[in-house]
Amino acid sequence: MTTPKGKLYLVPAPLDFGCEVQAPLQDALPLGTLQLAAGITHWICENAKSARAYLKRIDAIAPLAAPLQAQDIQELPREVHKKGDHAGQFDARPLLAAALEGHDIGLLSEAGMPAVADPGSSVARAAHDLGLTVVPLTGPVSLLLALAASGLNGQNFAFVGYLPQDAGERQVRIRELEALALKSGQTQLFIETPYRNASLLQALLQTLQHNTRLAVARGLTLATAQVRSETVKSWRAAKPQATTDERLPAVFAIGR
Repeated sequence: MTTPKGKLYLVPAPLDFGCEVQAPLQDALPLGTLQLAAGITHWICENAKSARAYLKRIDAIAPLAAPLQAQDIQELPREVHKKGDHAGQFDARPLLAAALEGHDIGLLSEAGMPAVADPGSSVARAAHDLGLTVVPLTGPVSLLLALAASGLNGQNFAFVGYLPQDAGERQVRIRELEALALKSGQTQLFIETPYRNASLLQALLQTLQHNTRLAVARGLTLATAQVRSETVKSWRAAKPQATTDERLPAVFAIGR
């Protein structure tokens, strides 16, 4: 008798990773998602320590099917974190061996939906190649929350990841994205590591045209969440340096 294959569940995580104050888990994720996650005992994640911390938070709401010490947790290789896994160069099939033996597997990122602005697409791709069912669960996705709150074009948009760190290259990239946004109406979304938020914001204000609309969404789903969407001219007049919180994860968007 053939053993039925397990499924791959894409389990969203709260958006408070790295923040000093955490939001109540049940406020950020549906109970159904938490209950299903509590029943999974095999995991693929970016970092085992933070995965266990998340599972401990789930356990306080929906008891885990196995103790933390008994959970089977595999980490994605370090090179996947550094270079990403969206180009199809990493073979994740060995990580899914337990699913071929009938175990459901949960895929986790540090925050939000796995494989969206985070590693994990290689795992979903490998699951399809192995004939596994891939099930995305409901939870917060910072990019869509920021887009919805920005007032920018939600019918035509693109996520472009991180901008270059080199100041000259970053300026060129900002101008490229602005030209595309103004010509086509396509909203351009991008992110940065929290401690570089202020420098990216300043680069945007120094480079963008005064009538371009800039939106910044910080700390989404937290009590301290902020979403501001104004023309660059208005941003400059308000001296945003005083209100930029570099500790909060942020999503940036530009458009008409």
